[in-house]
Amino acid sequence: MARYEYRELHPTAEGEELFRRWLVHLDEEFTRHKEPRLRGEIVRDALHQIYLGRPHGGKLNTTLISELPGNVLQLTFDPANVTLEPEYYGDVDAEKYAERKPLIWFWQMFDRSALGLNHWLGFRFRKMLAKHIFKHVGKNVKIFHGVEFSFGYNLTVEDDCTIHKYVMLDDRGELIIRKGTSISDYAAVYSHWHKATDYLDVDNRTTEIGPGTRLTYHSSVMAGVKVGEDAMLGAMGVATHDVPPHAIWGGVPAKEIKTKG
Repeated sequence: MARYEYRELHPTAEGEELFRRWLVHLDEEFTRHKEPRLRGEIVRDALHQIYLGRPHGGKLNTTLISELPGNVLQLTFDPANVTLEPEYYGDVDAEKYAERKPLIWFWQMFDRSALGLNHWLGFRFRKMLAKHIFKHVGKNVKIFHGVEFSFGYNLTVEDDCTIHKYVMLDDRGELIIRKGTSISDYAAVYSHWHKATDYLDVDNRTTEIGPGTRLTYHSSVMAGVKVGEDAMLGAMGVATHDVPPHAIWGGVPAKEIKTKG
């Protein structure tokens, strides 16, 4: 088998300069403003331009039935008019989540726009937001589009991690992704579970992945599991128990296939 290194790609010089200016501006604004209302206004204004191509402003005409869908769209750009699933959870830290909610809505709406499929911009946009949402995000982290998480404030992603598209990172408990870990498309990592006889009875645990671990396509790691250094969880595998370092596990529930020699 051949070994292929990833290529280094860039947009045009004009595009890169403009993209970087926008990200620096957003980073400065979110650093300066922690209050949910102000962050919400920044996000509302940006989404208005991303989706409609014009600045926010002007009074909505709510008297015309024909304009109701457009009015609903514009109001939905404001995070204050949106509810997200984690807000309903009884174990949410309402104050911590409120500070992050506008940024989480921005993340989700960016990914659903044309901008979200631009990998060069998307990697940098999500990394910038992660700095303000996650408990910790390290250097050289790449997060693809469609990645979702629960609260954000219980999530640690260390240096050199890659999280591919449509991964679910459940951080109701604490979730730690160690250095150099790669999580493939559609994988899910959980840090909470529900009692079988009472779904409101929730146990939050610490789940730890890595360092240098690979979770492959559509695999799942259940709450409280530790996947050890340099281990691999095979496609569709469900890890219900700790995976030892340097081991390759697969199946449902996952069991050892072999160890790396």
